[in-house]
Formats: sequence, structure tokens, C-alpha cells
Amino acid sequence: MARVVGLGGIFFKSDDPQALASWYKEHLQLPVEPWGGAAFYLDNLSPFSRNGYSVWSPIENGNDYLSPSEKHFMFNLIVDDLDEALDQVHTGGAEVISVTEESEFGRFGWFIDPDGNKVELWQPILA
Repeated sequence: MARVVGLGGIFFKSDDPQALASWYKEHLQLPVEPWGGAAFYLDNLSPFSRNGYSVWSPIENGNDYLSPSEKHFMFNLIVDDLDEALDQVHTGGAEVISVTEESEFGRFGWFIDPDGNKVELWQPILA
């Protein structure tokens, strides 16, 4: 059975993501990177320790990355088996978004949970 092994990040809508990121950087020393968010590297998520990290990322309000959910946030969960995890949530009644994506960061898949939240599942590339 697939399982969640960490929190990959949180993505949320903002009227002015750059200003908000700057505020967090100034007032809480959030390590905002040039792409506009912050990454927190996870050294204790074996076997994902070399590739795992959590992301904090404000997104422009007009951006449709969180669609089809009407919510203003999405969270990302790190999983050990993307395909199995998507099958499990589908069996549990979630609406699986049929597109999966592969990138240099690993494999991604999405579903809408019973409360209408869009959830991103991430299976990092093993080192």
C-alpha cells in the first residue's frame, strides 16, 4: 500500500505574491528564492533525503494552477508510489485528475478530495 512520507509544500493564492513573499522574507527571514517561494530541504526523509523538500509558494490570484478546485490553496504530499496512491484515493471516492506529469523533480499527480481541495502527490526521484 502506498503511503505519504512527507509534506511537499503548500501553494496558495495571493493578490500580490511578490509583495507577500517579500514581507515574509523581511519579517520572518523566510528564505525566499528567485522563483518567488521558499524551499525547506528534508534531510530526514530517507530514502528521499537527497531529493526531498517542502515548498512555500504564493501564486497570483488569476493563476489556474489550483483548478478545478475553487479553494485558494493546494497542498502537496510526498508519496512512495504515485500510481498506487492515486488508485487508493480513487477507490476512496476522490476525483483523480487524469493527467500525471514527469519532470526533473520526479512524478506528480493530482486529485480532488471529498471536501473539494486539490491535492498534489509527488513521488521524488530516488537518489
